[in-house]
Amino acid sequence: MADVLAERATDVDKPLVSVILAVYNYERYLAEAIESVLAQSYRPIEIIVIDDGSTDGTAQVARSYEEVRYVHQTNQGHAAAMNAGIKAAQGEFIAFLDADDLWAPNKLSVQMDYLLQHRHVGYIIAKMQNFLEPGAQLPRRATKDLQLSEYVALSVGTLVARKTVFELVGDFDTTFRYAKDVDWFVRAKEAGVRMGVMPEILLYRRLHESNRSYRTQARASEFLQVVKSAIARKRDGDSGRELQKDNDAQRATD
Repeated sequence: MADVLAERATDVDKPLVSVILAVYNYERYLAEAIESVLAQSYRPIEIIVIDDGSTDGTAQVARSYEEVRYVHQTNQGHAAAMNAGIKAAQGEFIAFLDADDLWAPNKLSVQMDYLLQHRHVGYIIAKMQNFLEPGAQLPRRATKDLQLSEYVALSVGTLVARKTVFELVGDFDTTFRYAKDVDWFVRAKEAGVRMGVMPEILLYRRLHESNRSYRTQARASEFLQVVKSAIARKRDGDSGRELQKDNDAQRATD
């Protein structure tokens, strides 16, 4: 009994993590994703499901869990749904899980341990491994080797971030459908936010025929726009610094 009370006291002392699941018409996967969050060894957590105007049974699945805070919005896109989740979040830390993916049970524990021990680090990512949906065909343009691959992923599914980081970097860009993750990570780097990396597989990404990430031409176009935007921001920043130097030099001679 004393051990149980001590464990509960420790959990109370830990910061709240808000877990955001932005979902659109993924009724068939949502329960499994929620279960993978509930299976986390870390507490306390809050689970926020942002329903981006689903027309299937997504609402019924989300509402069947008393631990879930369900928020409905008109269809605005995945980035807008994640941004709504950030706005609704009450935790000091924020994590995301796509409704068709799964977490390892120790994901939040190992990442939160790192962040609490390294307070200068703003966010942390980890390795991801793909798995093929049972009975599904490998998505077009995906290779068989992709099923077995594991790699450090700049993906929101691997991310745990301090909420203050979003105040510094900003929300996800709603003009991007495929490259919103990469764009946010690029802006975080530009803002000087320190990143941690866990060398463990903590996210399992489900491969199925409707994966957004395999619409190759659209993805390539958006990634190019991310690069162009980053170059433009750097150019504008360099120009601003040069102008400031000129102004400072002029004031010095006045």
